[in-house]
Amino acid sequence: MEEVMAIERSSENGVSTFDDGAHSHCIAKTEDKGGVESKRFYLARTTALEMLRDRGYQVSDAELSLSLSEFRSGFGEKPDLERLRISVPLRSNPMKKTSTFLIMGLPSNTRKFEKGILVVFMGSEPVTVKTVRVIHSQVSSTVGLHGLILVLQSKMNHFAKKELATFPCTVETFPIGDLLVNITKHTGQPKIEILTKEEKEKLLSEHALEDKQLPLLKEKDSFVRYHGLKKGQVVKITYSKEPVGHFVTYRCIV
Repeated sequence: MEEVMAIERSSENGVSTFDDGAHSHCIAKTEDKGGVESKRFYLARTTALEMLRDRGYQVSDAELSLSLSEFRSGFGEKPDLERLRISVPLRSNPMKKTSTFLIMGLPSNTRKFEKGILVVFMGSEPVTVKTVRVIHSQVSSTVGLHGLILVLQSKMNHFAKKELATFPCTVETFPIGDLLVNITKHTGQPKIEILTKEEKEKLLSEHALEDKQLPLLKEKDSFVRYHGLKKGQVVKITYSKEPVGHFVTYRCIV
């Protein structure tokens, strides 16, 4: 079949979204005699691990394949939030003797690498400036930490959000409900490829385009957030299912 490729122009408002109905699908109902709280944390932590793996971090197969019953055996029905934390290095970065990534209070999570990311599960109480400052004190002296993800069980107030700008690394927040299902596993999900800087430049040059002439994808889009994409990056989207048939398009993150 001949491949159809289209360089879409921006829509009237210049922005597209790319959820493709993923959020309209609920978690399949399964027989489960355990507690709701432990299953909720299991699903959210599993999605977080998959998300980090897809971003290029070093996540073990053992962590990814952990079953709900194994999770409950290890973490209990009411998991300790400190133990749920995840700290992993980038796969592309070799171990470094001169750089240590140490999370205070979690000696088992000590790693030696150049770049790492930490996932912290927050409590059920509202997230305030005081709460954020406690996390800040734990990571401010961490060498090699370049990313922090806070999984929220409750709302974060305006002042707490502003406080995130004081961190020495990039901070992202995800409501725990957004991690109960991995949106990239949705059955209608097209193939997504993130272009390198060189691939983006080649694309724009071949079609005599500028960034703003590509369809735009908001930085807050669920797919963009899942992959941690930044403004200016371009993704290639390949559809191969009905009703659109085989179709390739590109979108720029704004």
